[in-house]
Amino acid sequence: MHKKRLYLVGIPIVLLLLGYFFFSADSKEEVSVTTKVIKGEFLNEVLISGEAQSTNLKNIDGPANLRKFRLNNIKIQDLIPEGTVIKKGDYVGRLDPSPVNEQIIDAQLSLENAESKYLQEQLDTTLTLKQERTALKDIQFNMQEDQLELKKSIYESPTTIRQLEIKIERATRDLRERKEDYSIKKRKAVAKMVEVGTEVSKIRAKLDDLIALQKSFTIHSDANGMVTYAKNWDGSKKKVGSDINAWNLTIATLPDLTKMESKTYSNEVDIRKISKGQTVLVGFDAFPEITIEGVVTSVANVGENKKGSDINLFQVLIKLNETNPNIRPGMTTSNRILIQKEENVLMIPLEAVFTKDSINYVYSASGFSIDKKQVELGESNDDVIIVKRGLSEKDVVYLSKPEGLEDKNIAQIR
Repeated sequence: MHKKRLYLVGIPIVLLLLGYFFFSADSKEEVSVTTKVIKGEFLNEVLISGEAQSTNLKNIDGPANLRKFRLNNIKIQDLIPEGTVIKKGDYVGRLDPSPVNEQIIDAQLSLENAESKYLQEQLDTTLTLKQERTALKDIQFNMQEDQLELKKSIYESPTTIRQLEIKIERATRDLRERKEDYSIKKRKAVAKMVEVGTEVSKIRAKLDDLIALQKSFTIHSDANGMVTYAKNWDGSKKKVGSDINAWNLTIATLPDLTKMESKTYSNEVDIRKISKGQTVLVGFDAFPEITIEGVVTSVANVGENKKGSDINLFQVLIKLNETNPNIRPGMTTSNRILIQKEENVLMIPLEAVFTKDSINYVYSASGFSIDKKQVELGESNDDVIIVKRGLSEKDVVYLSKPEGLEDKNIAQIR
């Protein structure tokens, strides 16, 4: 009897202990493979090392609107000797104006044709409307004659009188319709004149822009300094006979030793994310406590092979927004380039996202069960990805696939 009582009491206790350890182990395993959806600031950065150097190259550029007129490969026709000390406003060089001269001639011919067409349209309109006004006056005169005839026919037969009345009514109707036609033709003529006049104005404005562009082919300095010839992509210096294009307008440069920049090289993957104007945090290996904000000022379009590397690297120049007396050219820099920044967005680790048949989904804890939910994703960095739809803040998602749920249906976004 005593043993039976022990069994009745002991067995439930053993089961409770086994259940405790079982569920405790499961919960620990769940904690180790799950995370919550967080809401906060998303940063996408590219981290590359570089070298500090003096920004002694203040660009002297050619006209900025070459692309507007589809002008490319403009030759340098004249350039003052390298090393010449100049002041602001001094002559630097001249570009070959032949391509823009050709467009000016074409624009002048187009303007002459447009103005001739405008004049012809003006004359045609004047003549047409004059003819219409003459026709209206003829109808009015005929009506007046018929009305006089009607007054004199008071002793005529009723048939004759009625015929004259009908004639006057018909003339009145014709006059009304003719006036309506004249109004329509007049509006049509005005619209046509506006159309032709707009074309004349458009061509004249283009011609003015081309003439202004032609004048800008003579290059003057916008600062004081010593002229240094700009370099081509292959490292050779530009000179008389060299080309400039809409993507590289620099003809010469002026030293500016009061500012610094970080010169770095990016690989083919990251260069697609980097563009001019992006914010950068620049650190220095020699002075870990110094961090200076900067901005991307130049991104190379063509890669180059660096010594000791078999891949193409692309030069990126980062201008420092301030200077520090401890910073010297040649110091190694670490550059955190901010590609994208978004506030108050939902994020989950990259490991929590799975894909099947081009559908992105996650495993989400829902009470005591686990759901497969479709998610709409945004941008990502090396650690997390933005969730646009499908999850809410503090939802729990799994970082690895739970066992036994491979065949479970994915809950679609509605």
